[in-house]
Amino acid sequence: MRPYLRLLAAFVSFVICQTAAAQVPYGPIKPASPGEILSNLKKLNVLGSVLYVAAHPDDENTLLLAYMTKERLVRTAYLSLTRGDGGQNLIGPEQGENIGVIRTQELLAARRVDGPDQYFSRAYDFGFSKSTDEAVRTWGQDKVLADVVWMIRKHQPDVIITRFPPDARAGHGHHSASGYLAEQAFKISNDPIKFPEQLAYVKPWQAKRIMWNMFIPGQFMSNKKPEEAGNLIGIETGLFNPMLGRSYGEIAAESRSQHKSQGFGQPASRGAKVDYLLLKNGDPAEKDPFDGVDMTWKRIPNSAGVQTIVNELNASFRADQPSASVPALVQLYGALGKLDTANVYVRSKRMDVQNLIQQCLGLWFETNPTDFAATPGETIKLSTNIVGRTDSPVTLVGFRYSTGKDSTLNLSLKPNDVVQFPTSVTIPKTQKISQPYWLEKPIEKGVFQVDNQQLIGLPENPPALTASYLFDIGGQRFTFTRPVVYKSTDAVDGEIYRPFIIQPDVTANLTERVFIFAGTPTTTGNSSKTAEVVLKAGRANVTGTVALTVPTGWRINPASLPFNLKNKGDEQRLSFSLSPTANAQNGKLQAVMTTSSGTFTTGLRYVAYKHIPTQTLFPPAEARLVKLDVKVTAKNIGYIIGAGDEIPAALQQMGCRVTVLGPAELNGNLAGYDAIITGVRAYNTDPGLARFQPLLMEYVKNGGTLIVQYVTPSNGFLRNEPPLPPLGPYPFTVGRDRVTEEDAKMTFVNPQHPLLNTPNKITEADFNGWIQERGIYFAQDWAKEYEPIFSANDQNEAAKQGSLIHAKYGKGHFMYTGLVFFRELPAGVPGAYRLFANMISAGK
Repeated sequence: MRPYLRLLAAFVSFVICQTAAAQVPYGPIKPASPGEILSNLKKLNVLGSVLYVAAHPDDENTLLLAYMTKERLVRTAYLSLTRGDGGQNLIGPEQGENIGVIRTQELLAARRVDGPDQYFSRAYDFGFSKSTDEAVRTWGQDKVLADVVWMIRKHQPDVIITRFPPDARAGHGHHSASGYLAEQAFKISNDPIKFPEQLAYVKPWQAKRIMWNMFIPGQFMSNKKPEEAGNLIGIETGLFNPMLGRSYGEIAAESRSQHKSQGFGQPASRGAKVDYLLLKNGDPAEKDPFDGVDMTWKRIPNSAGVQTIVNELNASFRADQPSASVPALVQLYGALGKLDTANVYVRSKRMDVQNLIQQCLGLWFETNPTDFAATPGETIKLSTNIVGRTDSPVTLVGFRYSTGKDSTLNLSLKPNDVVQFPTSVTIPKTQKISQPYWLEKPIEKGVFQVDNQQLIGLPENPPALTASYLFDIGGQRFTFTRPVVYKSTDAVDGEIYRPFIIQPDVTANLTERVFIFAGTPTTTGNSSKTAEVVLKAGRANVTGTVALTVPTGWRINPASLPFNLKNKGDEQRLSFSLSPTANAQNGKLQAVMTTSSGTFTTGLRYVAYKHIPTQTLFPPAEARLVKLDVKVTAKNIGYIIGAGDEIPAALQQMGCRVTVLGPAELNGNLAGYDAIITGVRAYNTDPGLARFQPLLMEYVKNGGTLIVQYVTPSNGFLRNEPPLPPLGPYPFTVGRDRVTEEDAKMTFVNPQHPLLNTPNKITEADFNGWIQERGIYFAQDWAKEYEPIFSANDQNEAAKQGSLIHAKYGKGHFMYTGLVFFRELPAGVPGAYRLFANMISAGK
C-alpha cells in the first residue's frame, strides 16, 4: 500500500466514526458566513456539554436548545426516547413506523437549524399513554433505561435537562417516563456494574446535575414535590445574537416549524423570554445551570498552549479574509493531537478545528453517483468534484471510497477551479440493504430490536457509501469523510439531494394492504379476488419466479409466475386469483421472489416530501387476508379527504364505490350518496370545508348519512387555527378525552340501537384485535338529540361515552366518532369493518 494510503486508511475508520457523531447531513456542504465562523471560533474556548431529554419529536424546547448551542456554545444534544411513531400525520397517509421515519427526518432538519446533535432510544411510540408505569412497562424499563445510560456515557454531559417531570404533571405517560428514566439514569450512569456490556465502547460518566426545564413555574411550584428542594433558575433565552443576525426566538421558531407532519409551524418570537430550570438531583446551582463546572481548557491536562492559540485565533479573526486564520488553525490541530485524543473534548474540538479549516477556506468537495440506488455487486459511476476558493495553498493528495477504491493525485488546487474526477466503484456483494436499522426486525414488546450496540442512539443509518478526501494544508494532512449523495435538478426547486442507498435485486408491492372477503359464512367461500403484485428491478436482467404464500384454507392460482425484468427500474405487474375456502384462516399474504441470486421477500416504499430527504424503506412484501362475516347495504360513498388516511381503500374492499368530494362535488347533487364521510381532521386541515356545512346538513335532512371522523379542538393560540364550525345538526363540542388501552372494554349503552344490530350484529368480539388505542378526541357536552353508542375507559378512570354519538336529523343520520377507524381498517381489524359497515348503512 502506498504510504499516503496507509495514513488515509488509518484515518478513514476514525473519521467515519466521527462523521456519524457529528451527524453530517445527506446534502451539500453548507457555506458558513463570517459571523458563523467567528461563533465557531469562540466555541473552541468552551468545554461544557448538556443533554436534553424528552419523549417525542417536537417535545424539545427549541429556544433553550438554540440558546445552549449558539449562546453558551456548549456541546448540546437532544435525546428523544421515541421517533413519534404513534402520532397523527397532517401531510400524508403514513402511520406507525412510517410516520416515525418522517418525524426522525423532521427532527434532523430542526437540529440543522438550532444546532444540537440528535439521538433516539429504541422505544416505540405506541400512542398516548396516561401513566409512567404503563409506558415503562410497555417498553421494558431496563432496555430504555440502558439506552439513556448509554447516551449519557457517550455524550458525557455536564448537565442533563429534562423537559418533563416524572409524574402526572407531565400530562402524558411517555412524557413523565422520559423524566423518570433520565433521573434514574443520572443516578447509575457512573456505576460500572450497571449495563457493563456498554463499557467496551464508553466509560462510566457522572453528570454534575440534572434539572427540569419547567413550563410555567407558578403553576408547577404550587405542586412542588418534597424532593424538589433546589433553587429555581431563570435564564434569559430570548437574546439577539449579532454574529448570526438573529435572535434565538427566531431560530427556535424556524426549528420548530420543521415539524410539518404535526402542523407545528410557528411565527418567530422576538424580545425577552425566560426559561426556568429546577434542580432535580446533583450539586446545587445558585445562578446558572453550569455553576461549578470548569468550562475552560483547564479541565484538560497540558492544554495551556492550546488555550493560547485559541485566544489568538479569536483576537485576530478577519471577517473579510477568514482564510487568514488557517495557519493558526493548522497549528491548533497539531497541538490538539498531542493531547489525550481519547478525551471527548479533545476529540470533538479536533473535529471542530478541521471543520473550521474547511469553512475558512471555503473548500468544497462532493461525490455523486449517477443513480440514487444500487444492488450488492453492482458497479456504479461516480463523479467527484472539488473546488478550492482561496489563494491559500491546498494540495489534494487523493481520495478513497469506502468500497476500497482509491486514487493518488497530489494536485495543487487553484482558486475557483473545479476539479472533476469520474470513476466507477463496485458495491461489495456482502453490503447490507439500506433498511433503517431500527426497522430491520419486527417491533417487539414496545421497542425496536437493535443488536448492534454502536447503532443505538443514532438518528439514521450510517451512509451506504462514503468518500474520504485527503488534503495537505499547511504541511498537515487532513481527511474529510462525507456520504456519497445522489443529486438531481428540479425545474422548480433546483438542486435536490437524497441519500444513496443499497436495494435488493427485486422488490414486490401488493396493490392492496388488506384483502377483505366480505359476506356471510356461506357466501365468502364462493368469492374470489385478484391479487396484483408489482415487481420492480433493482438492477438490470433480473429473472425468476414469484409465488404468494397464504395461511391455511386459501386458494392461490397459479402457484407461481415467471418474471423477466430487463432494465434497472423496470416494473412488471402480475396477477393471481385468490379465494377462501370454508376453513380459511385470517392471516398474512406474502410475496416470495426466487432468482439465481437467492430469495427476496421485501417491498419498496418511498417516503417523499419536499421538506425532508426522500427516504427509501423495504417493508415485508405482504398484505393481510381477512375473511369477514359482514353485510353492507350502502354502496355509493362520498369521501372528503382529511389529514391522510386509507379508509377509501378499505371501503372499496367492502364492495363500495368511493368518490372523493372536492368543492365542485360538494356544490353538486349529494342525494346520490348513501353516506358521506369526512376524513380525520378534515375540518382542521381545510378550514374552507366550513362553508359547505349547510349543504352537508341539508343532505342529512333529506335522508343522507354523514359521518364526521375526529377533529382536534381549535388551538388558535399556537397554530392560528380558525374555530371549528358547528359539526352537526345539534350542538356538541370536541374535547381531549380518549381511551388509550386498545383492549379496554366497550360497553354498549343501548344494546338495541340499530348501529349495533343492523345490518350486522355487533358483539364484544368485534373489539378484539384493535391496535394502539380505542379512540381519541371524543365528543362532549352534546345536545339531548344525540345518543351515545359506547361507554369505555382506561383503567382507574371514569367511563367516557363520547367515542361515537348518533342523531337523527330530518330523514337522515349524523354521527361523530373518535374511534380510530383510520388505524383499524388499514390494519384489517375485522370488527372495525363490521361496525363501520353498520355506520355507513344507517337508514339503508
